[in-house]
Amino acid sequence: MYFKKLEIYGFKSFADKLTVEFGSGITAIVGPNGCGKSNVADCIRWALGEQSPKTLRGSSMQDVIFNGSATRKSLSYCEVLLYFDNSERIFDTDFEEVVISRKLYRNGESEYAINKTPCRLKDITAILHNSGLGKGSYSIIGQGRIDEI
Repeated sequence: MYFKKLEIYGFKSFADKLTVEFGSGITAIVGPNGCGKSNVADCIRWALGEQSPKTLRGSSMQDVIFNGSATRKSLSYCEVLLYFDNSERIFDTDFEEVVISRKLYRNGESEYAINKTPCRLKDITAILHNSGLGKGSYSIIGQGRIDEI
């Protein structure tokens, strides 16, 4: 299994759609302070089901939605899609590619999907269960948490 692609729209500092392609080997996201590196890790954790705004460095879950800037209006929702290669059947499904997504609206409504089919958070947790991947796993390490290893 490998993480193929990440699509972000409206999550924290990403007002425009951002697509990050991950190839084989090591991918590093680098940049100066304040450019959004930690927001990339946060959006992955969030799409995998993180429920704690504090873990995502916010006070409420709506804080993950782009809140506007001096030149941009705030957005009404955010969405993150995680694309995984499933050719080795790490996930218990017959699909060659698994896409896990989460969408949150300002009114608090949230949508989860697996391969664009609406589902519950419980379904995402279940498909991740035997993969070694999840919101609390050490495969995703958030800012300031490296000392926990």
